[in-house]
Amino acid sequence: MTKGTSSMGRRIGETHTLCRRCGRVTFHIQHGECGACGYPSPKKRGYNWGAKAIRRKTTGTGRMALPPHSCTQVQERLPRGHSGTPRKEGRSTWLVNNKLI
Repeated sequence: MTKGTSSMGRRIGETHTLCRRCGRVTFHIQHGECGACGYPSPKKRGYNWGAKAIRRKTTGTGRMALPPHSCTQVQERLPRGHSGTPRKEGRSTWLVNNKLI
């Protein structure tokens, strides 16, 4: 048996494809199970020996608009009874050719 060119021709088919739940290319087509999240199992795959992996995939590590507590942090920094600077009326902030209109 050779390890080179003749073995490369046998690597035609795909074993893994996109997972519906986690979006990674870890869904084994023949087994019908995702190696990363365990789909179609209702419980998400995770082991205590992979504590760092759990930390990477937990809530708050993906795309977020803003964390829910950010508004309260801004309010805490302002003086008591102050709600922030009011916006000036009648002033538009549209830029045309790098000039304010």
